[in-house]
Amino acid sequence: MNIEIRIQYLNDKIKPLEYIDGKSDWIDLRAAEDISMKKGEFRLIPLGVAMQLPAGYEAHIVPRSSTFKNFGIIQTNHMGIIDETYAGPNDWWYMPALAIRDTEIHANDRVCQFRIMKHQPQLTFRTVDTLNAPDRGGLGSTGKN
Repeated sequence: MNIEIRIQYLNDKIKPLEYIDGKSDWIDLRAAEDISMKKGEFRLIPLGVAMQLPAGYEAHIVPRSSTFKNFGIIQTNHMGIIDETYAGPNDWWYMPALAIRDTEIHANDRVCQFRIMKHQPQLTFRTVDTLNAPDRGGLGSTGKN
């Protein structure tokens, strides 16, 4: 199934979105401008895109596996969620980042990635006296290996 997403780019310097070299269904997001950050500095990194997601979908934004190694930044909310209501003309996407070391990020550097997911279905919670599944032994029960 192919779903069309309307996208607006901040400027013509931003490379169009594409899948990660045919290796994944995640899509890279790039810095929209050159950014210098000092160790300990927080910054919203502009990603240069705004999108209109289909009804019933949300985008999950996470760092790339190489983001920390390459740029020394961490995404402060660990995973960003953008739902389909964040789709106005000023609803640009950003990555909230904290620099662990002094760093330079250049326009079009790949800093994070996203995929879209269907919304969670409506859940109903039923209180019970006990759960009837096998006991795994609690937190940390899978061991170190």
